[in-house]
Formats: sequence, C-alpha cells, structure tokens
Amino acid sequence: MSSQEPTVDEGTADTSESMFSNIWTVPNVITLVRLLFLPVFLYVLFVVEDRATAAWILGALGATDWIDGYIARRFNQVSEFGKVFDPTVDRLLFIVATTAIIIDGSIPLWFGVAVLAREILVGAMMAVATLVYKMPRFDVTYLGKLATLLLMFAVPGFLLGSSDIAGASVFQAVAWLLGIPGLA
Repeated sequence: MSSQEPTVDEGTADTSESMFSNIWTVPNVITLVRLLFLPVFLYVLFVVEDRATAAWILGALGATDWIDGYIARRFNQVSEFGKVFDPTVDRLLFIVATTAIIIDGSIPLWFGVAVLAREILVGAMMAVATLVYKMPRFDVTYLGKLATLLLMFAVPGFLLGSSDIAGASVFQAVAWLLGIPGLA
C-alpha cells in the first residue's frame, strides 16, 4: 500500500464496527418485525378496509415497542444499533400510521396534524442534537414516555371508534380522553 492511498480512520472504523456489532439481538429482530408489519397495517386499512383489524395490528405494534425495550434491558441485549434503530422505527411507524389514519378519515385532521407535528418536532430535535451538537444519547423522561403511551392507545382508538364494531363510540371517547393529554 502506497503512502498516497486513502486510509480508513481507525476511530471511524471502531465506531462503525461497534455500531453494527450485535445487530441480530432479540430486541432488534422484534423491531424489524414491527417495521415489516407496517405494510400489513396499510394493506388491511386501505385494501381490506377493515378498520378494527388495522387498529388491533397498530395496537400490537405499539405494545411490542415496550416489549423490545424491556427484553433489551432485562437480558442485557442493548446494542448501539438498537439505540438508533428502535426510535427510528418508532417514529416511522407513528408518522406513517397517523398519516394513513388521517387519509382514512378516522382521526380528526387537527388532532392528526398535532400528533404528526409532535413526532416530527421530537425527531428533528433528536437529529439536530445528535448531528450538530454530537449528543451521544437521549434520556427519555417519564412524561415523554407517558405521552407516547397515551398516543399509542389514542391513535388506534380513533380507528376503532370509526369502525363498525360494537362499542365503537366507547373507543372514540377513550381516544379523546387519552389523546389530549398525550399531546403534551
């Protein structure tokens, strides 16, 4: 190798190596499955036109978000890749699902836009802090987790509330009760 050939910066190599080591952990596979179910949710909502089933799929995707985090912490399977992959998939799922439900007409436009604005704002703040200010990580607050949890129930609740299942109006009311504080 001549001295004029480009070389790989060792710091970069170590960072990328550690970033991509331990990709195939149980939590990361769960996150990948969640991502792969996004087209299934969209298919059920728009092609099958079954709002109730789409809502249950979306609810399951929200529940498995908690499960993958729990497994990662409980069984010491936290990875650098997972720290980026999981929140990225979370935001993608939430933004795509909320947009789809707005298009479907099951969620009031103003509420859906408020949810999207919250998600995009939080995502943008995380990106700027990471890329510009080189913050290595974010500690999620209890209130932030609670607000997200409330929205994870509210958004599918609006979908169930617009479905033809028995008790749809109850789901609609619960969606409002959880959704308003979830925007905070």
